[in-house]
Amino acid sequence: MVNGYGVTIPLDRDEEGRRLLNGNISRYGASLTQPYSMQHQSQPYGMSNMATERESLTKSHSVHGGGSLSYLTPLQLGRHELYEMIPFTAVFGMQKKEKNMSKAFASYAADLQAFEDDQKLFAQTKQHLSAAELVSRKSYTSLILLDELEMDSLLITTPLIIAVLVSGMSQFLVGFNTGVMNSSSSAVFVGHSTFEWSIAVATFCLGGPFGAIVAGSTVDKRGRRGALAINAYTFLVGGLLQTFALNMMCITLGRLVIGFASGFSTVLVPIYLGELAPPTLRGTLGTLTQFCLVFGILVSDLLAFPFADEQRWRILFALTPAVSIVQILCIPFLIESPRWLLAKDQKSLLARHIIKQLRGLRHDYEVETEVNHFISASNVQCCDNADKLLINMIKDKNLMRLLVCSLFLQMAQQLSGINAVFYYSSMFFEGLIDNPLVGTSIVGAVNCLATYIALLLMEKSNRRTLILWSAGGMLVSSVALVFCLLGYFNKMLSLCFVIGYVSFFEIGLGPIPWLIVAEMFEAKYVATAMSASCQLNWACNFIVGLCFPYLQEKLGPYSFVPFAIVLLITIVFVIVWLPETKGTTPEELRVEIVRSLSSMFALSDDSTNDDHESGAGNLDVEWSRAMNDLRRQEEEDMIRGTFNFGFQPIEQKEADEQHDVITPDVSDWKSRITGGLGI
Repeated sequence: MVNGYGVTIPLDRDEEGRRLLNGNISRYGASLTQPYSMQHQSQPYGMSNMATERESLTKSHSVHGGGSLSYLTPLQLGRHELYEMIPFTAVFGMQKKEKNMSKAFASYAADLQAFEDDQKLFAQTKQHLSAAELVSRKSYTSLILLDELEMDSLLITTPLIIAVLVSGMSQFLVGFNTGVMNSSSSAVFVGHSTFEWSIAVATFCLGGPFGAIVAGSTVDKRGRRGALAINAYTFLVGGLLQTFALNMMCITLGRLVIGFASGFSTVLVPIYLGELAPPTLRGTLGTLTQFCLVFGILVSDLLAFPFADEQRWRILFALTPAVSIVQILCIPFLIESPRWLLAKDQKSLLARHIIKQLRGLRHDYEVETEVNHFISASNVQCCDNADKLLINMIKDKNLMRLLVCSLFLQMAQQLSGINAVFYYSSMFFEGLIDNPLVGTSIVGAVNCLATYIALLLMEKSNRRTLILWSAGGMLVSSVALVFCLLGYFNKMLSLCFVIGYVSFFEIGLGPIPWLIVAEMFEAKYVATAMSASCQLNWACNFIVGLCFPYLQEKLGPYSFVPFAIVLLITIVFVIVWLPETKGTTPEELRVEIVRSLSSMFALSDDSTNDDHESGAGNLDVEWSRAMNDLRRQEEEDMIRGTFNFGFQPIEQKEADEQHDVITPDVSDWKSRITGGLGI
C-alpha cells in the first residue's frame, strides 16, 4: 500500500497499524474494545463503533466547552484539533499549514500509543519495548493516522462541488471586471477624457471596501447562502448598467455597483467555502478561487480580440450579467453553512442534515461528532465583538507588530503598481508593440502560470524569502522598464520586463499578504485582521487606479519610478521587521497540540510519574490509571458474556436479570479526571 505521502507500507503492516490505532486504548480517545472490521472500513474517517447506549465510560473522553462529555477516537480528536486551529477561511496557499498540523497530531498520537503499549508490556513482563520497536510502532501508527486525517481532502461530495462552482463564478467575475476595462479602453465611447476613464476604472475600487463592510454584517444576518444570492443579483445589476450604458456616467455607475459586488465577494466566498470544507481542504479551495480570479482576467483579455471595438464592446460587458444569471439559477441547489445554522441554533436539524450530506456520513453519532467539532471550533474562533478584538490587538505589543506587518504588506501589494498593469497595460503598450491586445493577453496568461508556480514555491520556501525575491524581482523589472522606455533597450523588451514584473508579483506580493494573516494570528483574530487588511487593500487599489493615467502623462517614461521606490521600502521593511510564518514546523505545532489537549481534560496535578521518562507527564499517568480500570471492567464484561462487540445493542435490563453487575473501584480515577465534580 502506498500512503498519501509516497511511503510504501506492506499490507500486513498497514493492518497492524490500523489495529494499533483503532483496537487499543490511547490516553486521548482510542477504543480498547473495537476490532478493525469491514464495518469500520466502510465508515467515513475510519471511525470506530460507538456504543452510545452504555452508561459506563467504555471509551476515554474529553470535556467540551459546554461541559458535556464527548467520546473521541484518536482520529476524531485529531480532526477536532484541526477544526479548532485552522480558521474557517479558504485562503490560497494554506495547504502547508494544514499538512503540518496533520503531521503534528499524528506524531503526537503515535507517541502516546507507543507509550501505552510500552506501559502495558512493562506491567506484564517488567520489561520495556526496545528502542527499535518503539520507533517502528510510532512510525506505522503515525502514517496510518496521517492517511486517515488527510482523507478529508479527498472526500468531495456533490453539495460541496456545487458550492465551489457557484462561489468560483463570483471570483471569476471579480477578475473579469478587473481586466475588462483594460482591453476596451479604445473602444468604449470613443473621445472620452483621461479623467472620465480613470474615474470609471477607479470607481471599481471605491465600491470594493463598502461591499466588504456590508458583507460582514449580511453574511451573519441572512446566512452565507442568502448573501451569495444577494451578491449574484448585485453583479447582475452592475453588469446590466454597463452593458446598456448611455454614456461614461452610466459606465462609472455600473463599475461602482460591480466594485461593491466584488468587495462583497472577496469577504463572502472565503468564509462560505471555509465553513463548508473540512480543515484539510480549505487551502485547496482557496487556491481554486484564486485561479478563478486570474482566469477571469485572462478571459477578459482574450474576448477583447473579437469584441473590443466600437460596435461590439457591449457584448464584452454582457458576460457579467450572463454569468450572474447562471449563478442565480444555481442558488436553489446551494446548501447553507452548517456553522451559521449551528450558531443560530445548536440543535438545528437542518444543520445536521447538511453535515450528513456534506461529509457523506451515514450514522447519527458520526453527525453529532462533526457537529461538536463545528461548535467547539466556533467557540474557540468566536469574534462577536470585532472592535474589542481590534483594540486588544492594538494594545498587545506582539499582536500590534503582526497587525502592522499585515497592513504594510497590503499597502505594498497595491502601491507596487500591479493593478496599473491590469487596468492600463493596453494603454501602456501603445507605441511599444504593434498590437497592445497581444501584449495584454500574454501578460494575463503568464499571470495564470505564475499563480501555479507560486503555489509550488509556497509549499517549499519561506514567506520572507518569497516576498524578498518578489519585491526584488519587481524592483529590477520596473527599473529595467524605465530604461527601456528611455530608449536604452529595444522597446519590444518592455513586454518581457512587464511579464517579469507580473511573474515576480504572483510568487510573493500577490498571495502572501493574505496567506500571512492566516498564519501569523490565532484563529480568533484572523477575521478581524483580514477585515482591516481588506479595507486598506481596496483603498490603495483605488489610489493606483485613479492616479496611474496622470503619472503616465506627467512622468512619461519615469511612470514606474514611484512603484520602484515602494518596492525598495518593502524590501527594507521585510528584512528588518517581518517575522517568518512558514517556520511553524510540525514539532512546534505538536507542542501547541499537547497544551491544547491537556486543557481539554479536567485532571488534577496530584500525581507524577518518574518511572518512565518517555511519558507525557501527569496527563499520561492519569489516563494510564483510568484505562487500566476500564480494561478490567471490559474484561469482566467479556467473561460474563455481556460485552458489546458492536454487532448489536446489549439490553442492560436483561443482563442485570441474569448476572450481578460487577463494578470495579473506579472512584479514585473518576475523581481525578472530573476534579471531584461527580460526573
